Amino acid sequence: MSVLKELQARSGSVCELCGAIDNLGVYEVPPAAKEGTDKCLLLCSTCSGQLEDSEKVDANHWRCLNDSMWSEVPAVQVMAWRMLNRLKDEGWPQDLLDMLYLDEETMAWAKATGEDVAEEDKVIHKDVNGVVLQSGDSVVLIKDLNVKGGGFTAKRGTHVRNISLDYDNAEFIEGRVSGQMIVILTQYVKKA
Repeated sequence: MSVLKELQARSGSVCELCGAIDNLGVYEVPPAAKEGTDKCLLLCSTCSGQLEDSEKVDANHWRCLNDSMWSEVPAVQVMAWRMLNRLKDEGWPQDLLDMLYLDEETMAWAKATGEDVAEEDKVIHKDVNGVVLQSGDSVVLIKDLNVKGGGFTAKRGTHVRNISLDYDNAEFIEGRVSGQMIVILTQYVKKA
């Protein structure tokens, strides 16, 4: 069964955040290292558009989180927590955040993108040219790198797709090279 079909079955063919029934699509909740429905949501174009572009956010649209935050689906809980954190200056989202409980693993996933960190305190990953890197980006190695414990050298020019970021250290990213997940210093990559 396709991811879309599984999500439609799980959600009853409605947006898992606001309950809309039109323009539904699959939204992968970052950082999603594995395939499957566990890391995806079925969202309407309004919700996914506002999640992707913070300038389009309409706080009143997100009052729907009052209901959806109680979902048993971890991906829904994560996105509800992240949006409530983005909007907490509005007042009402803080009350919902105070009520929302996430288990330890789900909370770690929710915090993985740094939504709860103030803008001035966020860790920003930049490549060798100063271009900001995001989780899921592709990069190219600019230097041959000896992979400690891997027994091989990652060659200059190697493309590393779907990177993940270390949200504690701006100098580290992770990516798969030769089938092995490795930590790479941002000073040795450029965004593809």
